[in-house]
Amino acid sequence: MTPPATGVMISTIPEVPLIERRALRDITIALATAAVVAAGFWTAEPATGQAARPARTAEGKPNFNGVWQALNTANYDIRSHNAKAALAFRPGPIVPVPAAPVLAFGAVGAVPGGIGVVEGDEIPYLPDAAAKQKKNQDSWLDSDPEINFYRPRVARANDMPFACQILQSDKAIFFAYEYAGAVRNIYMTDPGPAPVDSWMGQSVGKWEGDTLVITVTGLNDQTWFDRAGNHHSEKMKVTERYTPQGPDHIWYEATIEDPQTFSRPWKIRMPLYRHINPDARLNQFKCVEFVEELLYGKYRKTPVP
Repeated sequence: MTPPATGVMISTIPEVPLIERRALRDITIALATAAVVAAGFWTAEPATGQAARPARTAEGKPNFNGVWQALNTANYDIRSHNAKAALAFRPGPIVPVPAAPVLAFGAVGAVPGGIGVVEGDEIPYLPDAAAKQKKNQDSWLDSDPEINFYRPRVARANDMPFACQILQSDKAIFFAYEYAGAVRNIYMTDPGPAPVDSWMGQSVGKWEGDTLVITVTGLNDQTWFDRAGNHHSEKMKVTERYTPQGPDHIWYEATIEDPQTFSRPWKIRMPLYRHINPDARLNQFKCVEFVEELLYGKYRKTPVP
């Protein structure tokens, strides 16, 4: 206790060290910021535009209008898979190392791990088809249709890291995909067999209660399910089921039938999420020009070094 000049006895408060004062200041600022953010969250006006649309159409059907996208790693491999350094490897001194063409990508070329979207996590390949899948995977750089920019096919179009927009009226349903500008017109009246096989096939739809069921036939064999070499033949038939799980979620299922490739039907299933940001829209990814050099550069009179 130190007597002041007035003779009144008071306590002297010890000085707080500088580092502790700064820590106290930082904690105070953090708490104040959290309070402001929380207040803004609870009082913010709801988004308009893309997010504002009725849960059902005037005809009473689920309203699927909007921009949708999957959030998974199925484009790398539709089955469960661990993270790995690359999609293509070569023998190394101890373990395989990334192949020379993808080495420069470093971590950008790595594969993230993911939970599979195949029911039971098993694809029932016939023996020859299983061998072909392994060959596809080993020769991914030279064989993947995605590298050559072929259209993605059903159901790969739905699990690629690109959005899809569904346009729905009382008479028509139309799917527009960001990747490659692919489109699907869903026939609600069966027009008969597809006139020619194609990448996206022919889609015929019907309603089963609140579920939109689409049968896809007329597919060619020039697509894969993913970058892991999972494949099919031109005899494949896909039966899709789109079931609403709320205004912003769809439970998607696709039953795969292909007696030339698989021993039994099997199923892909995953959620699709609607973009709720007001300015949601499809961007262009018409990447024909992106692969021109890869496909045709060798035909230049003077090749680019």
